[in-house]
Amino acid sequence: MKNQSSKKFLTVVLCALCFALAVCGLLNVPQAHAYRATTTAKGAVLMEAGSRRVLFSRNPDAKMPMASCTKIMTALVAIESGELDKTVEVRPEACGVEGSSVYLRPKEKLTLKELLYGLMLQSGNDCAVAIAYELAGGVENFADMMNSRAKELGANNTNFVTPNGLHDDNHYTTAYDLGLIACQALSNDTFREIVGTKSVKISNEGFDYPRVITNKNKLLGRLDGADGVKTGYTKKAGRCFVGSATRNGMSLVCVVLNCAPMFEESAELIEYGFENYALKRILPKNKMLGLKTDGKSNLVYTCAEGFSYPLRKDGSEDNKISVLTDTENGKLEIKFDNELIFSSTIGIININD
Repeated sequence: MKNQSSKKFLTVVLCALCFALAVCGLLNVPQAHAYRATTTAKGAVLMEAGSRRVLFSRNPDAKMPMASCTKIMTALVAIESGELDKTVEVRPEACGVEGSSVYLRPKEKLTLKELLYGLMLQSGNDCAVAIAYELAGGVENFADMMNSRAKELGANNTNFVTPNGLHDDNHYTTAYDLGLIACQALSNDTFREIVGTKSVKISNEGFDYPRVITNKNKLLGRLDGADGVKTGYTKKAGRCFVGSATRNGMSLVCVVLNCAPMFEESAELIEYGFENYALKRILPKNKMLGLKTDGKSNLVYTCAEGFSYPLRKDGSEDNKISVLTDTENGKLEIKFDNELIFSSTIGIININD
């Protein structure tokens, strides 16, 4: 009788353990299977951050709302203003904004960087409005700044109306455009620092408790190399997510728009990218490209810049790379499948000097 009770108890414990492991495993992508390039997202793109090469896409140019993923551009514009330590006095217009909030109070004082943490970690819609009023005098003017920056990045199918992504029929992007914006933002060290932070304390002026901002990005700490960037949700946009991870010097950015299992599918796509692609050195720095001698001088042609490009690990794309050198005119071009992906100037060194 005692043995039967022990067996029943052991069975219950094992079942409970299996259930717990299954739940934990929802965001821990299995390590031993071929990852698939597939998604249920209405729009998606997987992009290598340095080259902006698209490794996978689904409806990449379809215009759709992006909810709080808008804040990637809000943060980029704010960071590029160069006033991160500036003290901001919160305007009444930034208080009581609907949706996600850090509950700013009128005349409360925080630094611009603290507002950026509230914006990107806790998705504070109020922080977005506070930033817009501080840097541009209002939401409309700040949206103009966002749109101007988007055009500079080649995000030509994007239009911003708000700094926080609350729904407006004229506020939209595409998976491809949002990927371009995220890649640019991630090239900024301050942006990377902010979006890679799991939690941080900000000023608690007027509050009688510590004010801790917690990141909503569930891939941080659960996906190898995860380092950004932003979640989003509205009823019309659905669940949206831009995720990023870096391994062995290669950074991947994944955008999924209107995707219910946004974390799981983003993790799968990112794993697919790392499993199938690697950065390959096409041109080493200071590569000697040729030697010319006329009996008096020995001239070495070199390119100071190096260049790497994401290619399939199986080597099936290696023959699509071509390096074209024109020493007479001092030009170097690298093409992938006959499309220009890199150009530079060729320098000359007189080794007799």
